[in-house]
Amino acid sequence: MSSIYFLGIGGTAMASVAVALSHAGHAITGSDTQLYPPMSTYLDDHNIRYFNGFSEENLLSASPDVVVVGNAISRGNPELEYALDHRLELVSMPELVRRHLIAKNTSIVVTGTHGKTTTTSLIAWLLEHGGLKPGFLVGGIPENFSIGCRASGQSEAGFFVTEGDEYDTAYFDKRSKFLLYRPDIAIINNIEFDHADIFNSLEDIKRSFRLFVNLLPRNGTLLVNGDDPVAVEVASKAFCRVERFGLTEESEWSARNISTDHEASSFDLYHKGELLGNIRIPLFGNHNIMNTLAAVAAASHTGLPFHAIMRGTPLFLRPKRRMEIIGTFPRNITLVEDFAHHPTAVRVTLEALGNLYDGRRIVTCFEPRSNTTTRNIFQQEMSECFGPASIVIMGKVHRPERYLPEECLDTARLKEELEKQGKTVFLAGKNPENYPGDIVAFLESQLIDGDVVIVLSNGSFGNLKNLLAESFQKKS
Repeated sequence: MSSIYFLGIGGTAMASVAVALSHAGHAITGSDTQLYPPMSTYLDDHNIRYFNGFSEENLLSASPDVVVVGNAISRGNPELEYALDHRLELVSMPELVRRHLIAKNTSIVVTGTHGKTTTTSLIAWLLEHGGLKPGFLVGGIPENFSIGCRASGQSEAGFFVTEGDEYDTAYFDKRSKFLLYRPDIAIINNIEFDHADIFNSLEDIKRSFRLFVNLLPRNGTLLVNGDDPVAVEVASKAFCRVERFGLTEESEWSARNISTDHEASSFDLYHKGELLGNIRIPLFGNHNIMNTLAAVAAASHTGLPFHAIMRGTPLFLRPKRRMEIIGTFPRNITLVEDFAHHPTAVRVTLEALGNLYDGRRIVTCFEPRSNTTTRNIFQQEMSECFGPASIVIMGKVHRPERYLPEECLDTARLKEELEKQGKTVFLAGKNPENYPGDIVAFLESQLIDGDVVIVLSNGSFGNLKNLLAESFQKKS
């Protein structure tokens, strides 16, 4: 076993891999800045020693055999500079996962712009429920496991399920992470333009996905969203078996007769035109039906019998921050949190929420934080994705100083467009010292009985979720 140091340990995947390798017997340390729950709590709960802030002294104290460099770390970081000066072994997190966790296991890799975390979590759960003891790496905390990563529990080669991110790997390796995960069974959920900081166009992203498809062996399996023309196009040159999943009869795996109640969605599952049975899953929205189809198809290709899959789906628990119901408060106000930060993800999440809470007002708090939504690339799409929301609160644009003024998301223009749709819109953050308290104060004056408030962000949003929960409880 070795001593491994995680430079940038606060990232969701980095922290999860650190804990998994600690459980496997490696000595783990690391460092980061701005660590916040749930990842700081996660590290503390698993007794992982980490330093707040970067300093050469941290590496001197830890004296590691290997330094794992997170993809947010760049030249100029004092610890990275020390590691280079002293010729310490540097690896990326995906390379570490391939070496120590995927290894000789059958590798199931879930890719796509949206739905990766939910789909990966569901596949891991179905294999676990079926007794296969899979290893997995999820970009979140799957509730059925309460850990984001673990090694396979099989004594010999088993299965390892990986959330395959298209973002780049490390400062010294600009390939998409999923290119290091040696897929045997792969899923492409969907492909859209995203990650504007590293990709210049949709064609750029498609190029990475084509390279991924080319990694699959001839005896592998590629499962592709049959309702997404871009994904189908990218999959067309695969050397392995390709099967589509979708909501139309043309796909090999299809969902029909979809119905929803307040606890779950149900649908009839067809494979190559044959009815296999009815699937019940505690997820909502057609996007989650697609995620479920992909997961069921992948689980089937591991050899898991359909009756075992059908018994496992109703017991699935959503990952944290995926339409996670934080609580229902006095006056029947419901608080929900979701990770959605791309216009498509915002739209489908709000549509699912509107269907689930039919007849109740949807109040949306959105933080433009990702490297795509902080720019005006999706200016028009952002004005079209809040459909079911009656009230939209727009948080501060994250780190706008990175861009020229004409490159930034124009929130004032967005406010005008949304108000034309009859929505009430509040632009938060005009007084930075009272942010996000200004959102709490605004909502205290606006909420009515039965409102559903959803917080959408891929960051902490200034702890808004907890501030709102405290406010709703006090205002009873």
